Amino acid sequence: MGTFFSYFLLGLTLAAPIGPINAAQINQGIKNGFFHSWAIGLGSIVGEFLFILSIFFGVVHFMEIPLMKTFLWSFGAFVLLYTAIENIVSIPQITESDEREKESIRKTFLSGFFITIANPLSILFWLGIYGSILADTIHRYDLQYVILYGVAVIIGLMLWDVTMAIISSGFRKILTPMLLKGISLVSGICLFAFAGYFGFQAIKLLLQF
Repeated sequence: MGTFFSYFLLGLTLAAPIGPINAAQINQGIKNGFFHSWAIGLGSIVGEFLFILSIFFGVVHFMEIPLMKTFLWSFGAFVLLYTAIENIVSIPQITESDEREKESIRKTFLSGFFITIANPLSILFWLGIYGSILADTIHRYDLQYVILYGVAVIIGLMLWDVTMAIISSGFRKILTPMLLKGISLVSGICLFAFAGYFGFQAIKLLLQF
């Protein structure tokens, strides 16, 4: 049970660092409420689950090929730039009313999914941390325990997702429209910054060819 709990904490730890997903979750929670923020995180979790499977089967090493990394950096920059622009453009629509038109849950889910799978930093992060832990776990435990501990990591990720959705949507209920617009603007700027960093990395790799 102690080992299961340690892997559960690992899931929380992997989800906690501030990055594009957390910024997008805060933005969605403030603008559209709990379910949109939760959907962003859920899409990210599905992407991270694919990373776990890829690490388990060794496919993730394919992502380290320079051409593939260049594509991921470029695609990630595009997704983040699109999300940032959409975020900034929608700021005037933020009011105290819940009657405004919202983007679909499906679109929000896909946004979280694509931001995650197109982030080479996430791939390297999971490969470096979870990959090394998995390598040790496989040699020490039977397959069913390896799967069980993988589930513990996913549960940790899901708990963080729900927590972020509750916090961001909760702030939405107590903040004024002006403050909501300000926070949403900062969130959009953060997404722009991440997009710029991704684009810079893609250009740097292209110049190495």
